Amino acid sequence: MTGRLARPVLDAVVVGGGPAGSSTAFALAQAGARVLVLDRARFPRSKPCAECVSPQAARILAKMGVLQDVDAEARPIAGMLVRAPGGAEIRGDFLGAGRFAGSRDRGIAIRRESLDPLLLARAAHAGAEVREGMRVRSVLRDDAGAATGVRVTDEHGRASEIHARLVIGADGLRSVVSSDLGLAGRLAWPRRIAFVSHWQGVRDVSDWCEMHVERDGFVGIADVGGCTNASLVLPASAVKRWSSGRFGGGAEGVFRSWIAAHPHLAARFAGATLTEPMRAVGPFAVSAKRAWAPGALLVGDAADFFDPFTGEGVYCALRGGEMAGAAGLSFLGASDSRSAQRALAAYDAARRREFGGKWWVERLIGAAVAIPAVMNRAATTLSRRRDMADLLIGVTGDFVPASEVLNAKFLSTLFLRPGLR
Repeated sequence: MTGRLARPVLDAVVVGGGPAGSSTAFALAQAGARVLVLDRARFPRSKPCAECVSPQAARILAKMGVLQDVDAEARPIAGMLVRAPGGAEIRGDFLGAGRFAGSRDRGIAIRRESLDPLLLARAAHAGAEVREGMRVRSVLRDDAGAATGVRVTDEHGRASEIHARLVIGADGLRSVVSSDLGLAGRLAWPRRIAFVSHWQGVRDVSDWCEMHVERDGFVGIADVGGCTNASLVLPASAVKRWSSGRFGGGAEGVFRSWIAAHPHLAARFAGATLTEPMRAVGPFAVSAKRAWAPGALLVGDAADFFDPFTGEGVYCALRGGEMAGAAGLSFLGASDSRSAQRALAAYDAARRREFGGKWWVERLIGAAVAIPAVMNRAATTLSRRRDMADLLIGVTGDFVPASEVLNAKFLSTLFLRPGLR
């Protein structure tokens, strides 16, 4: 790589070893960059997540050379089934979105304990160095304020500094990199908390990723291979009420009380066994002011995360890492500092072009989920219009352009003329 500074041994330090960090590190290392990945955890590690991956991720997984290994650990997902508060069901196939086709005709469900080590190993195979058990405390900066590396402590509390030409924050919702660079931002709405769990013995779990929307929250259910992932999402304001239910406080008590209050779900969880401690995460609705600063990039949840309902965080992390890797290479190969910073700003603009339509769809769905009457009306239409349901599910599956549903004809039929054929 051509360089402006001789001092740093590293071209890039990637903070976070999840899908976003692994994808970014893979893209950089494969092109010959000297890359270090840091993560405070040791892999495999548990990660609160709905664990469903959209069909379009297959292209990136194949490019990384890991698709076959992922498939061996994963369960196929045929599409999505969404139940509205009034009982109407929306069913959309990944296979059936008209003239659009994804990288494959199914998504997958896979435990993060399985997926993340596979991705991180591919980044290492491409040439990235990986150090686990390393907590990043802050970002190093030069006199002009540009990022030049990170301060870290290891598992024994020993502090050190790591210098690199480029710092990449792939460290999730509570990103240290984003916060330290003054990029972190939060949206006022929605404020939701997720309770993520794994069960044995949940009844009638199929090849569909299910979302059950009620007036007071929603729960996702998916077979992730050997167990069922059940992720309950509640408004932050409602958590206290459910923690005083008959099952007591704590994450498990909130989940059990909520499920018990919804008979069609309670019957399916009757006799089911929780396989590990339940975890809570949130609030969500994170949106960085921008996804770059001088000498730094943000990728994955560190850059943005709106709401867990549409459930394509893994794909966005992988695709974002692909884009961050390309931007990083442009930065590293720039002939002067001005061109280098333009490469980072161009990445931010590219993200908006890539994901902007999807962000609008996420907000539209988030609003519908929050207003039961709107959700019921949309579900009534989509239960009768399978073609429209397939298009919407295709957008959430990342292979149908958002413009196919963000237009007057689709939206008026969805919300104003339910059941129109």
